Amino acid sequence: MQHLSNSKTPKSLAFIKGKCPQCRRGDVFTGPMYGFALQKTNEFCSNCNQRFEIEPGYFYAAMYVSYAMNMAEMLIAGIVTYYLLDGNLAWETLWTYVISILLVSIVLSPFNYRYSRIILLHWLSPKIKYKPELDVEHLKHKA
Repeated sequence: MQHLSNSKTPKSLAFIKGKCPQCRRGDVFTGPMYGFALQKTNEFCSNCNQRFEIEPGYFYAAMYVSYAMNMAEMLIAGIVTYYLLDGNLAWETLWTYVISILLVSIVLSPFNYRYSRIILLHWLSPKIKYKPELDVEHLKHKA
């Protein structure tokens, strides 16, 4: 016997967990964010069959979102480093700034990859709208 859940998923929870923007149930990505397994964007939602890459090259726009995220993270890393060094901007501390900013950028790159696409799908895609009637588990097997 299958259990069908009729509770509606909040947009914030679907966003954080990387779920489909149309049904808020299917996963956008395969694999974990961090680890040795490669994270890939699913072609279709496993729940409602929504195609994620709406048109060829659709996710190129996610590069702009990722760039903005990366710039904000690097700025924050520079400010935190500045305060940790008690406001020392001497030439001798240049490599400390460079290393801390690059380290933050490299460590957060999988996060940026994943969430730039999720932001694009959830907030910047006028073609994909939430459909509450699809917000049920095992929709394909409901018949």
